[in-house]
Amino acid sequence: MSDLDVTDGAPTAQQARTSALEVVLGRHVWRAPLVIGSLFVALVVTIYLGSVVNPTGHLHGLPVLLVDQDTGANAGSRHLDVGADVASALQRTPAISGRLALRRVSLGEAHRLMDEGKAYATVVLPATLSSSVLLAAGAEGQNSAPAQATIALEENQRLGSLGVNLAAGVLTPALTKISEQLGTEISPSASASTRKNPVLTAHLADPVSLRTITYRPLPDHSALGLSAFYIALLSILAGFIAGTLINNSIDSALGYASTELGPRWTHKRPVAISRRQTFLAKWGTAVLVVPILTAIVMAIAVGALGMYAPHVVLLWIMGTLAALMIATGTLALLAVFGSIGQLLAMLLLIYLSLASSGGTVPPQALPGVFNLVGKVEPLRQVLGGTRAILYFDAKGSAGLTHSLIVIACELLFWALVGLLVTGSYDRRKLDRISPAALAAVDRSIARGATEQAGADAV
Repeated sequence: MSDLDVTDGAPTAQQARTSALEVVLGRHVWRAPLVIGSLFVALVVTIYLGSVVNPTGHLHGLPVLLVDQDTGANAGSRHLDVGADVASALQRTPAISGRLALRRVSLGEAHRLMDEGKAYATVVLPATLSSSVLLAAGAEGQNSAPAQATIALEENQRLGSLGVNLAAGVLTPALTKISEQLGTEISPSASASTRKNPVLTAHLADPVSLRTITYRPLPDHSALGLSAFYIALLSILAGFIAGTLINNSIDSALGYASTELGPRWTHKRPVAISRRQTFLAKWGTAVLVVPILTAIVMAIAVGALGMYAPHVVLLWIMGTLAALMIATGTLALLAVFGSIGQLLAMLLLIYLSLASSGGTVPPQALPGVFNLVGKVEPLRQVLGGTRAILYFDAKGSAGLTHSLIVIACELLFWALVGLLVTGSYDRRKLDRISPAALAAVDRSIARGATEQAGADAV
């Protein structure tokens, strides 16, 4: 008899039924769920809402590029270079420099960097900017310039709409103020006909307009730029689900946990096995299960729902590596801390990872502690890889190489934690069930089998 099976039935004479009230009144029953549950919920709320409640207030160092193509213009004996003045004003304005990391580059370099996901937007000052401003003042000799001086803001929606909106929210009022200051400076040189015309006078007071352009619009079926985030999140959730289910399944198979299906409760005879070998068995099972789970994610997302994914095999490899890392971390935490390890895995690998990922709120708009831990939390690393695969032509320089290296290192880290700690427990004889208890169970099962055989013979 290898299993001990207990099913619902009439109680024996020696059994006394316990009421629900007696169980609840036992302080030790509800004390742990209340204390641990309260602490866990408080941490989750603090982590999750604390990371997103004030992105504008925490905004610092959001990468934005500045391209100055203005060639300047002559107004009589005076040479005007509006582009240089605007660029200098943008870089000297505390409201911008304190929030954005503004970097001056060429237009070609700006597009290369945005193609690699290195900037949320680019401010482009056109070659005719100065000529157009002089034209607004009624200056002659600017016939080749557009009537309206226009600055272009090229937005990189592939990095997420919130980051782009934050950049625009900082740049738009700053450029409006710069335009008004520029109008005040050139007003004295305006022609008499311009001053007499109220429409031209109003235009002269604010001579520069801002035009927003979407750089490389997102392809269809990309969830408005959130498909990379959701695939990354689903990958780590698949790893967490795999880790918890495998932990329970292996423990049940080895006799260290019970199985309850409907009214039937089953507990197998415990197997003599070390903690390290148990961890290896669980991890080996995860290696087999995780690729199938992530393949299901890709099959539904890409095959059934039509999500845009030009490199689906690479996306599956990325998701599988991420999920296996999460499963390994979950199993390691369970092996080290026991059942409380599942809560720790949820807190460290899911909630804290989600809050610090930069998937919805850019990393530069997160509170400092979340931006710091996000550098090692898994979701940000996975998101960098999935974005590179889905939106940036699977370029290694767009974050894919970095993501693969960091995730592989984290997988190795959690595997070492599990192996080293379980090995330490084994050397210190901290068995899950002591050899004496295992021998007692074996004797009890043998005695029960003998008694059952005698009863059958009668």
